[in-house]
Amino acid sequence: MAIVNRLTVDGRDYFLPEPVTELKGKILEAIKAGGGYVNIPPLRSGPGIDILFSPGMPVVWTQIDVGGDGDAVAAVGEPATDDFDGL
Repeated sequence: MAIVNRLTVDGRDYFLPEPVTELKGKILEAIKAGGGYVNIPPLRSGPGIDILFSPGMPVVWTQIDVGGDGDAVAAVGEPATDDFDGL
């Protein structure tokens, strides 16, 4: 199971690998200080992006499970088993 974290800042999404605990702390510190830049690392490689965080700025964290075990993925050509009666 692979977890990807989605950070939504002012309507823009940034996807981040685990762990994000330290990054959350840096964002919180910047906001408590009245504002400051925090480097958001890239999902794979690269320099990342500096974002200015300030009090009142909407920030939302979401965890997404992008992995899965074999049972959760249906084989190609296998019929769906969910019934959607009443739609």
